[in-house]
Amino acid sequence: MNYFTKPLSAVRQNLGAVAEIKQIFALIQPEMDEVEATVLRQADAFDPAVRGYVAYACATSGKRLRPALALLAGGATGGSGETHRLLAVIIELIHLATLIHDDVLDGAEKRRDQPTANVRWGNHLSVLLGDCLFAHALDLATNFEDAEISRTIARAATAVCTGEILQTQRRFDLNLSTPDYYRIIEMKTAALFAAAAGVGAALNKTRPEVAGALRNYGLKVGTAYQVYDDLLDLAGDEAAAGKTLGTDLRKGKLTLPILNLLGASANGQREALTQAILRGSEDDLLALAERARHTGALAAAAQAGRGVIAEGLAELEVLAPSPYRDALAQVGQRLDGTMAQYAE
Repeated sequence: MNYFTKPLSAVRQNLGAVAEIKQIFALIQPEMDEVEATVLRQADAFDPAVRGYVAYACATSGKRLRPALALLAGGATGGSGETHRLLAVIIELIHLATLIHDDVLDGAEKRRDQPTANVRWGNHLSVLLGDCLFAHALDLATNFEDAEISRTIARAATAVCTGEILQTQRRFDLNLSTPDYYRIIEMKTAALFAAAAGVGAALNKTRPEVAGALRNYGLKVGTAYQVYDDLLDLAGDEAAAGKTLGTDLRKGKLTLPILNLLGASANGQREALTQAILRGSEDDLLALAERARHTGALAAAAQAGRGVIAEGLAELEVLAPSPYRDALAQVGQRLDGTMAQYAE
């Protein structure tokens, strides 16, 4: 769904985003290629009757941002090796599992320009497929010699699932606060970013304050990434995004732009907006998105996300100068530039 016409500059930014991400990750491209190949090979670990489903899920290649953070964090703290590549694969498998479950919950029909698993095989099989990927990822996590690494990954997976439960509980909850929103997205999205960067550093037995700073960097970038994804869902272009948009409001998820809109509205206006959210007709959703843009609620959410990115970039000051630190900074800067289109 395209709720309103985007500026030409925004369209150009979307077209150039993939190319810029590839430039940022050029430093780790051989390792990324190995991680990609390993992710694809994971289907071989399953029963022959299941392999085709797993192969389809693993082949829906996106930006692989979380694995890249694990490798860059390793490079920035002494160098990345086999354990970092294992971490990258595990993090991506957990992420893929969450995408499958998200698509079931949202009734999404397209993901990365391909039909979703629930469209191809139905909700029941898709839920079980996501479960298989979760279980397999946690099984792989037992290969680390340091049990604390395995526990950290398991806790991140638990946080992701908990965040999804909380979000589902709070659908159509008009008492949802902005702190509630941030708590949910820190769990359901940012926890994996934090694990990727923080564990990537911890694998090198770096100082606790350095590993902690990289964890915080990942948490902030992951939080901002979810804010951006929420902006995209409300005001993006499906052709450019490569996935089904407009699902948040349809499913009663109150994201930051809508919370801003409700918070800035007088009582009478708020009641009208509340009724529009609860009715959820196509006309209501279009009107809500348009109002979020015209009142500045959308821009305010984008600016808040950019502020979170700035906090994340400040965490990188603990690192010694290196191309890897520069690449980590560029990830945040790229996200900031993409989000800026919604702050206009």
